[in-house]
Amino acid sequence: MLSQKVNTILHELESLGNEKLKAQNIKRGAGHNQFGVKMGDIRKIAGKIKKDHALGLALWETNQMEARFLACLILDPKLLSNKELTAMVSSENYAYVVDWLYNYIIKDYADKQTLRTEWFTADNLMLQRLAWSLISGNVTRNPDLENIPELLNTIENEMGQAPYDLQWTMNTALAQIGIKHPEFRERALTIGHKLGVLKDYPVSKGCTSPFAPIWIEEIVKRESN
Repeated sequence: MLSQKVNTILHELESLGNEKLKAQNIKRGAGHNQFGVKMGDIRKIAGKIKKDHALGLALWETNQMEARFLACLILDPKLLSNKELTAMVSSENYAYVVDWLYNYIIKDYADKQTLRTEWFTADNLMLQRLAWSLISGNVTRNPDLENIPELLNTIENEMGQAPYDLQWTMNTALAQIGIKHPEFRERALTIGHKLGVLKDYPVSKGCTSPFAPIWIEEIVKRESN
C-alpha cells in the first residue's frame, strides 16, 4: 500500500515537471533525478497529504529530488532520531534539499544542539553546512550557547578556503554575528571585507546582497530606523 502511494505521488510529480526548470536546477547544482516541478506545486501536494511520517520516509528513500522536498513537508520531527537525521542529511548532495530539511525539520528539532556539536566536526559537507545553520540560529536566538570570539576566529581562518556550500552558511553566521551583536560588529565587517566571500554574488533589484558587510550594514540600518 505504501509503495503504491509513493508511485502515485511520483507519477503526479512527473506530470507537473518542466524541462526548462529541470535544466535550471541542474545549473544550480541539482542532479538529474528530478522532474523540474515548481515549489508551489510541491506545497499543494503536501497540503493535501498533511502529515504522514511513514510516507515521508518512503519518499525520502526514493532519492528523487521533488519527493525529498515533499518529504520535508510531511515528516513528523518528533518521530525522527538523531541517527536518522544524520543519515538523511548525509545522503543528500544538493544544498537546497538539505536546507529544506533544516528549515522544516531540524531548526526546531528537540535535540538540535547535540546534532550541532556532532555535525560541526563531521567529514560530510552537508552535515557541516547544517552545523553552521544551527550556529546561526544560536547566534540569533541563543547566543549563550556559542563562543562568538572563537567562532569569528574559525570563520576568519577557514571560510575563505571552504567549499562553496559550506561558505554560504558560515557567511550567514558571520552576518548574524555582525547584525545581532554590536560589540563584535566591527570585527565581523573586517573579516567580511578581508575574505570577500560572496562579494560578487549577483543580486536582483531590491534584494540585499549576501556579502556579509553589505548585509550587516543594510539590516542594522533598517532596524535603527
